[in-house]
Amino acid sequence: MPRSWGDSDTEVSDPMLNRLRFAWRRYRRRNHSSRIAVTVAIPVVLGLVIGVVIMVAGRSTVTDLGDAALGASASPSPSAASSMAPSTAPSGSSTATTTAANVNCDIIVPANPLSARGLATPYQLTGTDGQTPAQSGCEMSNAVNLGAFVQATILNPATGKLFVYDPLVITQGTTPAVAPVVPTLPRGAIVTIDLGFNGTDLFQVGATANALRSGNCVNGTSGSIFGQVSFCNGVNFFNAAFRDESEGKLVVPSEGTSSKIVASGGALGSGQNCPETRNFDMVDQDPSDNVTTFYLLDPATGQTAQDTASNTANIPGSTLLANGSDNTLLDAFMDPLLGCTPFQAPDLANNNAPTSSQAMDELLSAAHQPTVAALVPENDEMVLNSSGQLDAAKTNLYREEIGQAPISAQNNKTSSPAMFCQNMVDIQTPFLAANQALLSTGQSPVPGVGDNLLTFLANRLSMSFANLACQTFGLMNPVTVTLNGQGAATAATFNTTKQTATNTGTTPAMPGSGTPGAPGRTGRTHHRTMDPSGM
Repeated sequence: MPRSWGDSDTEVSDPMLNRLRFAWRRYRRRNHSSRIAVTVAIPVVLGLVIGVVIMVAGRSTVTDLGDAALGASASPSPSAASSMAPSTAPSGSSTATTTAANVNCDIIVPANPLSARGLATPYQLTGTDGQTPAQSGCEMSNAVNLGAFVQATILNPATGKLFVYDPLVITQGTTPAVAPVVPTLPRGAIVTIDLGFNGTDLFQVGATANALRSGNCVNGTSGSIFGQVSFCNGVNFFNAAFRDESEGKLVVPSEGTSSKIVASGGALGSGQNCPETRNFDMVDQDPSDNVTTFYLLDPATGQTAQDTASNTANIPGSTLLANGSDNTLLDAFMDPLLGCTPFQAPDLANNNAPTSSQAMDELLSAAHQPTVAALVPENDEMVLNSSGQLDAAKTNLYREEIGQAPISAQNNKTSSPAMFCQNMVDIQTPFLAANQALLSTGQSPVPGVGDNLLTFLANRLSMSFANLACQTFGLMNPVTVTLNGQGAATAATFNTTKQTATNTGTTPAMPGSGTPGAPGRTGRTHHRTMDPSGM
């Protein structure tokens, strides 16, 4: 986060950013080594990856389908880790045996999830294959490793007005620390729900036989889920939102400009425009993943509550849990440092305080899409098929749930596997190089990846290059990072020489795919092994 959040007592005007600033101020006053829990950080080399999420105790931040789409009922999902030997791990409830290596969980979606009552009914986190939360580690008290997060963005189609509501996730078998607020929805409201996860694969399971179908919930294609993320009713929401925009009902503000930004990238770059989720200045290998939701955890009971001003006051010593997210990186780390403001709407759970959401970030980027736009590429691990190969249908399914255009000859000019790699190299590298003085003053979202915002972004870019198999297209990694003994970047150098992709018709040899020449998959099982930073 920006230095001012940790070192100054000056409040910013945004309540969400004030919460984060307060969290970091408390964090800075506590013992760093005793307050942080992280997953394993793996050094950055080809084929090696890192998955890091940070939770700081006190009032502080966390910085990174069995049945594919519809109609599953509340029965356990298959887990890649179900046969692993159990060992003891911390639990928010009583001490219990857990599968320490488990990386997958089920999330039980309530009945009628798009209704006001459904939004206020807690989602339940539990283990796969019949494992209990304690056996699997799928507990919200273990959110740093296996926490699940839900976010709803709500459109009044008659007026174009937007709202945000973060449904609560609880550990199955527990009750909320405070009962969720039941939102008042506008007549005819159209709701999209985004789900994020700090583990590897989150399997949607319906609380009733019709829960997922009634919510138009999508977790991937048959036999191949997206992994950390899933959606409900995204297609209908974005179609309605775009229609309201065309009719002048929904007016999406400009992304704004910042005099702090040093323009870079020439005609390819965005000048001094504030970054967006579709800007190559800030994307990684898997654009627009995970949500900006925060929850409160009562460490004494392991119970969770919605992150509201009232609940914060009533749960002393609460921990602020969050989902490692590209959107959180943009809205809560990059924007404040650059003097930019995310697109926000009233939070129906928190007395209408302004807040951001993953869907609103996409609406902003769609309304002011950069000339060279970064759409989810086919070599993003979340949209590969179960064999680790490119899957156009799965890519399009993911894209339409976040309001992006399907694969076409036109957008392949910027976001085909080869061109995504080329543009990431030719646009993001000069952006980081030109703005390194400012970015180096920003707080790192994940100190296990980089010791400040610049080194974090540099390490993230370097890992994304390797994990997208960009070398397949004749490109060279433009970033060299210096790592400390814990694998975190402490310095970075950038080669800003413009590169041109070759072999553009070649299918990249994705790590773990079995394609000749592909490096072996290492790190966590299957999905999310290529998450470079939890962001």
